[in-house]
Amino acid sequence: MAAREASQGGEPFDLERFRPYLRLLAEMGLDRKLRPILDPSDVVQETLLEAYRDRERFTRGGDAEVAGWLRRILSNNLADLVKAHGRAKRDVGRQRSLDDAIEKSSLRLEKWLAASESSPSRKAIRHEEVLRLAAALYTLPEDEREVLMLRHLHELTMRELCARTGRSTAEAARLIQKGLLGLRKAMKA
Repeated sequence: MAAREASQGGEPFDLERFRPYLRLLAEMGLDRKLRPILDPSDVVQETLLEAYRDRERFTRGGDAEVAGWLRRILSNNLADLVKAHGRAKRDVGRQRSLDDAIEKSSLRLEKWLAASESSPSRKAIRHEEVLRLAAALYTLPEDEREVLMLRHLHELTMRELCARTGRSTAEAARLIQKGLLGLRKAMKA
């Protein structure tokens, strides 16, 4: 893909490796009512294409800076799509709400991997782990990924998770356990 071939200052500007991370954020930020008509993968594709086109304007930093830049583009694209589908007006409050939702989702993802150290090198390592976690989540079957995201990223209680998915507590717990085992395996690979 072109995003992989881009370069900034002689270094590869690999936007493609952020795809699972952005997809996860898009899924978390997109209202469930809009999912039948809006595919998070399409929003991510548009985000990566836009980032690739605008890469010359971006002053390259580390992964955290690139992720922040991509989150802003993703948030704008989600807001534009919501507006285009007539579900909400594009106003400052709605845009801020969407920006906050994307940022909180990103922070919850980091919290899931949380480490108390906050040195610059530890932050860089943690951000790389966030990208690996997002990619690993997409190796899981959809039902396992869904319950893990609802429980750990959306921070739903088991009761809320069961109500949203229509699963029994035992079934949801089994899927969470199976998903966590699969996630650990994928993260080690």
